[in-house]
Amino acid sequence: MTQVAAIQMASGPQPRANLLEAGRLLREAAARGAQVAVLPENFAFMGMQETDTLEIAETAGGDGPMQAFLAQQARELGIWIVGGTIPLRTSMGERVRSACLVFDDQGTRVGRYDKIHLFDVRLPENGEAYTESRVFEPGDTVVAIDTPAGRMGLAICYDLRFPELFRALLDHGAEWVALPAAFTARTGQAHWEPLLRARAIENQCYLLAAAQGGFHVNGRETHGHSTLIDPWGRVLAELGRSPGVLVDALDREQVYRIRRSFPAVDHRRLPGPAAP
Repeated sequence: MTQVAAIQMASGPQPRANLLEAGRLLREAAARGAQVAVLPENFAFMGMQETDTLEIAETAGGDGPMQAFLAQQARELGIWIVGGTIPLRTSMGERVRSACLVFDDQGTRVGRYDKIHLFDVRLPENGEAYTESRVFEPGDTVVAIDTPAGRMGLAICYDLRFPELFRALLDHGAEWVALPAAFTARTGQAHWEPLLRARAIENQCYLLAAAQGGFHVNGRETHGHSTLIDPWGRVLAELGRSPGVLVDALDREQVYRIRRSFPAVDHRRLPGPAAP
């Protein structure tokens, strides 16, 4: 079994302050035995408005402070870090990618996933609106990589609502999925746990979700409740709304015990075309 951690934050518009807080929580995770730690979406920056993100975006592979922070923390703490999301510039320059970077325990970047599904919604009850496509360009590649906790698939926040992505991760060998997120308080209360449990049950894999939680300087309220769910859909550990660290064990043998005894994944059948 491998100890894994989900870091929960309430990030604001000051990157330096956010990085200091993330470093403190990562040190706690490492001290509690975590070998892999997952940071939340937008861990280093939540601006006052969506377009603020363009001003702090970094060049992929460059020496920007967010990438340097992740590499340094992984190397100094000797843990793998799933770096939530940071904005990375694109070749076009008009928009950025919401990128999740993975660093091994030597501080080497070993993976990158760009968020595929962008959160362009208006919540019906209060008119709260988000338009990520104004700032972000969607990714188009499924990513799964080997880690000390087993083969890890990557997804980000709104991706959780698209089961076909998780099926693709399963087909890439995922034994668990790391999900950095910043669910709104309203949608999180309604859908967070049911969606997490559904994705874990459908794919008979662990799901480790690291969330933003609480009130933010920009007026946004996020749901929190970072969670580890096992392949049977059981909630093994969960935080509340406040910043903190969840540490628990991920047993990859449990994945295969469940897949052997209840082989739903092997029973998949795709229907043929509809009759004319």
